[in-house]
Amino acid sequence: MTALDLSSPVAVVGTGTMGQGIAQVALVAGHPVRLYDTAPGRAQDAADAIGARLDRLVEKDRLTGADRDAARARLTAAGTLADLADCSLVVEAVLERLDVKQELFRELEDIVGEDCLLATNTSSLSVTAIGGALRNPGRLVGLHFFNPAPLLPLVEVVSGFATDVTSATRAYETARAWGKTPVACADTPGFIVNRIARPFYAEAFAVYEAQGADPATIDAVLRESGGFKMGAFELTDLIGQDVNESVTHSVWQSFFQDVRFTPSLAQRRLVESGRLGRKSGHGWYDHGPDAEPAEPHTAEPSQPPAYVTAEGDLGPASELLALIREAGIQVREDEEDHGTRLVLPSGGQLALADGQTSVEFRDVVYFDLALDYRRATRIALSASQDTAPQTLAEAIGLFQALGKDVSVIGDVPGMIVARTVARIVDLAHDAVAKGVATEEDIDTAMRLGVNYPLGPFEWSRRLGRNWAYALLDDLHLRDPSGRYAPSLALYRHAYATDKREGSTS
Repeated sequence: MTALDLSSPVAVVGTGTMGQGIAQVALVAGHPVRLYDTAPGRAQDAADAIGARLDRLVEKDRLTGADRDAARARLTAAGTLADLADCSLVVEAVLERLDVKQELFRELEDIVGEDCLLATNTSSLSVTAIGGALRNPGRLVGLHFFNPAPLLPLVEVVSGFATDVTSATRAYETARAWGKTPVACADTPGFIVNRIARPFYAEAFAVYEAQGADPATIDAVLRESGGFKMGAFELTDLIGQDVNESVTHSVWQSFFQDVRFTPSLAQRRLVESGRLGRKSGHGWYDHGPDAEPAEPHTAEPSQPPAYVTAEGDLGPASELLALIREAGIQVREDEEDHGTRLVLPSGGQLALADGQTSVEFRDVVYFDLALDYRRATRIALSASQDTAPQTLAEAIGLFQALGKDVSVIGDVPGMIVARTVARIVDLAHDAVAKGVATEEDIDTAMRLGVNYPLGPFEWSRRLGRNWAYALLDDLHLRDPSGRYAPSLALYRHAYATDKREGSTS
């Protein structure tokens, strides 16, 4: 099944931001495009707005004047749904209400031809449920674009329970022909991105609610250690707290209030107070005209230790040993394998976050996971009230000697980056096991849809087969609510024999 021919008219119903963006994508690709909106005059206003954006593309030398003129000639505002009768694809981008979408597609089914592909841009509703109102649900498919649609490459192509393979394939190939990167997805709450991205927000909010760190510090650690482009607090302020919470609540409800997707009470209070983020002038942060940027907690300079003793393999943090040596600090190797820690001169220990707490072990400081310890500019440390001040001072000085800013947070098991990545990896394995999407499509979706530095399976391979499972298993022991219980899919992955190595390690 091939993409729609460029001579085939494409219609977009709903002319808000997403509708206009999708129409522009189809238009620039070469299709005749018809816009329809129930509000009088709105379709023409949208056509004018798209024309203005095409003018700006010409000004930026991203479109020729001739191509702009040809595109404008192909764009029309439809007065009624009946004007869409000869379209080969109709994309719906109307209000996120099931009854509204069902009624629209029922009307369209009586207007368009039998071979017309129907698509919904829903981000939170079930494609299966929308299609349930149709005589022929097989031709309905989800085409979930990301905002702004002309700029972001990802499109989730969602097959409902009754969607025909031919319909999904044609939609997939059409999105590809439009210059997008499509990923195939089953109809599951949140699809790929909004399902697997939930821990990025949830774990940041959980650390905050546990008084482990303030928003600015958590965001800084996610960016400067985890490699994320934005922290969870600044990103939700940009998205809108009401919008982000609504998606979280929808996924949670759709999964029958699965504790893994439980919304944040702190975010609920923020929404109730009207602090919705940038659009209201205040969210987690103050966005007023005179607001000062919130600064993360950064430790004062401390004297580095003269040496450290390495006990065992540091696993994902093994690169630290080379960095410590390059900083002129002696690394002594303990011939006996006592564990996976660094012993400081004071006798205290430094260990990679593993889901346990500092209070459980005498004189241990945990450090957080980093995407790349060489390039990371900030490292978070976690200590308890029982940690010796000298141990913490030596740990701070060690990372400062490596050129890192240091943020000391509370005694939070799994810290910030480590617990976030482990949960993302877990949800990704669970999604593949349940037929939501392939590993490759999930990695692509998370890199392109939310700009993650690595896809979940790229992270999983880098961190080791057992890493995420072990961390979550430790967290589950300390919080047996089920929130951190590793999925069966992750368990199988952790203990399956690697045929290339002949081991389960």
